[in-house]
Formats: sequence, structure tokens, C-alpha cells
Amino acid sequence: MKNVGLISLGCSKNLVDSENILGLLSRNLWNIVSEVEDADVVIINTCGFIESSKKESIDTILEVCSSGKKVVVTGCLVERYYHELVKEIPEVDLFIPIRHYFKFNELLASIFDDIEDKSLGIDEKYRAVSTGDFSAYLKIGEGCSNRCSYCAIPLIRGDFYSRRPESILEEADRLAKAGYKEIVVLQQDTTKYGIDLEDKNVNIVYLLKELLKVKSFEYIRLLYLYPDEVTDELIELIASEPRLTPYFDIPIQHSEDRILSLMNRRGDKNLLINLFKKIREKCPKAILRTTVMVGFPGETEEEFENLVQFIKDIEFDHLGCFGYSREDDTPAFNFPDQIDEEVKKQRVDKIMKTQQNISYRKNKSHIGEIMEGLVVGTDHDYYCLRSYWNAPDDVDGKILFKSDKKLSLGDKVKVQIKSAFVYDLLGEIVL
Repeated sequence: MKNVGLISLGCSKNLVDSENILGLLSRNLWNIVSEVEDADVVIINTCGFIESSKKESIDTILEVCSSGKKVVVTGCLVERYYHELVKEIPEVDLFIPIRHYFKFNELLASIFDDIEDKSLGIDEKYRAVSTGDFSAYLKIGEGCSNRCSYCAIPLIRGDFYSRRPESILEEADRLAKAGYKEIVVLQQDTTKYGIDLEDKNVNIVYLLKELLKVKSFEYIRLLYLYPDEVTDELIELIASEPRLTPYFDIPIQHSEDRILSLMNRRGDKNLLINLFKKIREKCPKAILRTTVMVGFPGETEEEFENLVQFIKDIEFDHLGCFGYSREDDTPAFNFPDQIDEEVKKQRVDKIMKTQQNISYRKNKSHIGEIMEGLVVGTDHDYYCLRSYWNAPDDVDGKILFKSDKKLSLGDKVKVQIKSAFVYDLLGEIVL
């Protein structure tokens, strides 16, 4: 029996792919280990989204190759740069692009002689969830057809498509029977779910209503919502259903109409202002998270400052910011007026300092509030809580609390917030 370790890089959607790969390896009767030094073979599931992600993937590949282990590399970077990687990193034993996941075992068999069933492929029925035994991601589709001018995801993952609702609900049922209390629904463009299916009554609201029928799910959360696809019906459903976490993760990328148009983003500044106002009116406990991009080709100082002011006006609970990454084969790669890297860094720093002040002020407003959620980890002498306030992808801050009673991961508890910091909250368990 081989010992196999898997390193998963990139986003939560990529993690689900890694879990499906782990399921296949288990069907091969391979032993899954958590430490590279204990592995006979290491599989690296890469990210290829932006330059920093690509660098992390390459650095990880080279580091593992130096360990003398058998190395298999898969994922987004391989899908995007397969031929270049094969040529430039011959130390890797096998590269598997995403388009060949259906014959994953057959390809593994080309370098391992103890694989009996070469016909096995990736199958979510055998997924090995790696996020504990209480919380799991539920991926409802793949790809993206938005064609933002800066984004390589369609080049890597292809056009948008939705999983059949029957398949999603079957997986949800398996997760429920396995005891999972929280599911996080996602895909590249979660709010577009169902648009490509024959039954036009099937959309994200329909799917959420079906998932709510699974009574053992105590928390259902959405990630990756596109602004102009967040309907009144969706907002009202989240506001009215206690088990739907009032957490709106809506990446906007920018606030200024000209930049949004250059980015090929739908909607404009007024749409964004009205959307966030509507969410807070209909769902007063709503948590707003977004992502913005600075240093896009041609972004003027005035447009950047307008974005800063927009962030101050909206007051997002959580915000991430990154500098534009010039990606091969995307339209923006050839746009004029590319911004200097140092200017991008300065703009990122200013955005994040602005957000720190907002986050601290917003976090202090939670002092005295009793938050309910799941115990998701420990940090020194503290337990970590996940409530409606923070998502499971380690982007948001932590809720830390102490308890005299010994708790287990996945326990449902109530915590009263006593102190607030720039990113984290500190509380006490309510017995």
C-alpha cells in the first residue's frame, strides 16, 4: 500500500477537486497521509489564477521535487500551461490537466504498476471531505462565461455549466447522512446557477429551498455572488430563513463605471449602491464581503480615490484587495496604460488601511452581541467559533472564546462578544 500526500493550493473550489481526488486515491487502497515526509508519492493540486498564485504553485512543485518523492501535479496551472510545464520541470513524474480528470486512474497507472482498475475516474460519490466532519463545501457547477477582461478562469475551467439538481441533492443527502451540520454552496458564479438547464424554474433560489428541506443542515451559506444576479427573491429568502446564513460574498472588483466597463463587468456604480442598500434594509444582520482590484490598466488617481470613498461609504464587513495581474491571453493583457507595480502596491496598501479602520469600527458594533455557531478549531488556549459573521475559507477574521467546559469540533455553542480588534472578535461562551 502506497502512502500518498496531497497539497491543495488556491481557492475553496479547487479544494473540492482535491477532495474528489482523495476519494479516488482511497478507492485505489492508497493510504492518505498528512505530512509530505511520510508520503511515497505527493500530488499537488495547483492554482493558476494570478501571478502570485502561479509562483506559489511553481515554488511548491520545486520544493517537493527536491524531496525525492514521486510527484504528480494537477489542477489549474497544469490545465493552463501543460506543455510548458512538461518541458520546464522534467523532475515531475506526471502532469494531469483538468480536462483529463475523467481518466485520472489510467494516467496514474502509467507510472504506478499496482493500480488494478484503470477505468476509475473522479467521482463526487467517493469524495473525501477534508474540512472536518461537521462542515463541507457543496460545489454546484463549474466554469465561467462572464469573460471579465482580466480573468483567466474561463481559459482554465471553460464555460459556465450547472450540475444537475438531482446530483447536487444526492450529494447533499450523503453529507447529511454523514452528520454534516454546515454546507457552503459555491461555484465560480454561484448566483447564475441553473441558467443553462432545460428547466427554467431551476435557479439558485430553487436549489436553496430544496437544500432547506434537509433538516439536519443547521447552516447553509453561499459564496461568490455576482452583483447583478443577486435578486430580490434571493435576498428575501436569506432574510426569512434562519438556517440561511445572512452572509453576502459579492466581489465587485471596482466602483467606477469606466473601469467596470473596461473590465467587462455587468452593472454600474448605482447598481452596487442600490444593491447593498437593499440588502441591509431587507436583512439587517447581513454581513457584506467583497473583493476589489486596483491598478487595472488606465485606472486614474481620481478613479482610485473614488473607489476608496466608495468603500468608506458602503462599509463592508470584510474586504480583500489585490493589484491587477497581467494574465496571458486575456484582453486586458494588451490594454494600454499599464500601471506600475509600485503604484499598485501603494494603492493596495491604502485600500487595506482604509478597510482596517472600517473593520475595527464594524467589529466594535458586535460587542455585547450573542453569536451562535460551530466550534471549528482551537488557537492556543482559545476555541474558534464560526458564526454568520465569518466564512470558512480563512479570509475573514476569527472569533476566539474560552470555555471551562471541554468542547469538541462541530459543537454548536453561543458566544457573547466582549472585545473587538481590527480583524478578530473575542468572546465568552454563554451557558
